[in-house]
Amino acid sequence: MTKIDALRRFLLPCFTTTPTSPTPPQLTITTKKRLSTSLRDDIHNDPKHEKKQSPENQEDSSYPTTPTTTTATSLSAPPRSSKTMVIGTIFGQRRGGHVWFCVQHGRLNTKPSLLLELSIPTTTLIQEMQCGLVRIALESTDLELNTCPLHLIPMWTLFCNGRKIGFAVRRRATQQTRLMLKTMQSMTVGAGVIPSGLVSGIECEEVLYMRANYECIIGGADSESFHLINPDEGPGQEFSIFLLRSK
Repeated sequence: MTKIDALRRFLLPCFTTTPTSPTPPQLTITTKKRLSTSLRDDIHNDPKHEKKQSPENQEDSSYPTTPTTTTATSLSAPPRSSKTMVIGTIFGQRRGGHVWFCVQHGRLNTKPSLLLELSIPTTTLIQEMQCGLVRIALESTDLELNTCPLHLIPMWTLFCNGRKIGFAVRRRATQQTRLMLKTMQSMTVGAGVIPSGLVSGIECEEVLYMRANYECIIGGADSESFHLINPDEGPGQEFSIFLLRSK
């Protein structure tokens, strides 16, 4: 009995460990593979696993949505051109004078926001206006003035109906100009002649003028335009001035 007991003690461990030893590694390997694929689904579906997520993982999961929202917002709100109503006055001396263009934000304001002297003679502009369509383009090509506001550019190249005919110069309103604008405060739309010597007692020659509402369109830092608005939306004179900066 002693030999049998000794054999049992020696052989039984061999029989018990030999068939069972290879199976645990296989079960362990397959179990790991299944867990690695199933945990991804459990994380999204089981609320318990969502609570166990670390703050770092939560930040990483929400991070891609932030730039997408910002990009959509920026793309949905492109820059738009602004439109305002101003009073524009074209005037010039009948004999040998140049054309002036004055912009006011209110008829009672005698200090114009923009005052330009065009090299085109008054008689030449009258001939162009007889055709009913006048397009004046003022272009600035000076690279040193790329950051300068359009209203502060001192000199422009002048085109009238596609033809280069001279230049335009920014001017400051003199006392005579302000007094002339003061005589027209009561009028918003109209055209006529100011006789010589009747501008608040200051001697001056006969001045032709045309005063009307203009639609000012600011397309950006490099473009601005003024378009005459005919009263009662009826057919009439088409007159526009464009300020353009080329880079």
